[in-house]
Amino acid sequence: MAANVESMFYVRETPWHGLGVRVEEAPASADALKIAGLDWKVLQEPVFTGNEEQIPGFYANVRNRDRKVLGVVSDRYKVVQNEEAFAFTDALLGEGIRYETAGSLQNGRKVWILAKLPQAYIMAGEQITPYLVFSNAHDGTGAIRVALTPIRVVCNNTLNLALHTAKRSWACVHTGDIRGKIADARDTLLFAQEYMGELGKKFDELRRKRLSDSQVLEYIERLLPMEEGDSKRAKNVRRLREDMKMRYFDAPDLKDVGKNAYRFVNAVSDFATHAEPLRRTANYKESLFARTMDGNPMIDKAYQMVSVA
Repeated sequence: MAANVESMFYVRETPWHGLGVRVEEAPASADALKIAGLDWKVLQEPVFTGNEEQIPGFYANVRNRDRKVLGVVSDRYKVVQNEEAFAFTDALLGEGIRYETAGSLQNGRKVWILAKLPQAYIMAGEQITPYLVFSNAHDGTGAIRVALTPIRVVCNNTLNLALHTAKRSWACVHTGDIRGKIADARDTLLFAQEYMGELGKKFDELRRKRLSDSQVLEYIERLLPMEEGDSKRAKNVRRLREDMKMRYFDAPDLKDVGKNAYRFVNAVSDFATHAEPLRRTANYKESLFARTMDGNPMIDKAYQMVSVA
């Protein structure tokens, strides 16, 4: 398991991000909290100087399980406990929701949960399943975030495109009426169906937009530019380009899609989600998983290129 992952589980088959401990059945929230290693609380305690003088206006967020300091925050910071995050998604999606994965990064500083939404969609003739991701930072460095991430079922590719016509994410900072802000997220997530509807329309448009082989090769070169005078990088970029070409021209799951913009976006998504990087860093898999929430710039760029063509 990668260095920055403290604890995590996944259901049945190893997920595309390759992180976690395998379980046979998607657990309900009470069990998911324990299996993911998130059954601990954050305490807020005063901060002192080396001379034992209390520093006003600041607290240390301390994990009760092992007394680990997760971060130092202002006195305006409101803690959202891990169990509250599960309770939120339970309330949002309904009792009995089953969680696909959950876990902790960076020794508890960041946590997330991911649940499969009950409704699957058929888009451009394929099954697309939306997932809800809830992430939280206990170290004071990030907001509470909730996002919708559609997954192409046949190959586990993420398709969380940045659309101008519908939003898929919501965030709030840890200050003010935090409980009220989380309750407001329910209104934002009611637009999940709107996002999926708009995504379906875009996929239909992309499927109708034919691409010549020369256009595809041009797009691949634009996505993976080659720098002049760097022979080592040029060799690596050529390898990546060949990988992306293979995912467009030869992928079995795309052979019946037709040569069109939808096929190209899915090939880029497959590459961005699954391709081996030139340099695998210690936190490569966590970064890849983080894009479930943030979106992938390469996929968005590919979508923008074929949309304006």
